[in-house]
Amino acid sequence: MLMNVVLVILFLMLLGAIPTWPHSRTWGYYPSSGLGLVVLVLLFLILTGRA
Repeated sequence: MLMNVVLVILFLMLLGAIPTWPHSRTWGYYPSSGLGLVVLVLLFLILTGRA
């Protein structure tokens, strides 16, 4: 259940990181770097067996 919620949140963050909407064109690399950080943390948790 928790993994499904995490996948949905990651998918929504991925959509938000794509600068195709007018309100997000000036955000720069902030959304995609935040998404990368979340993915790295999740990968670390999965590899250590804590997720």
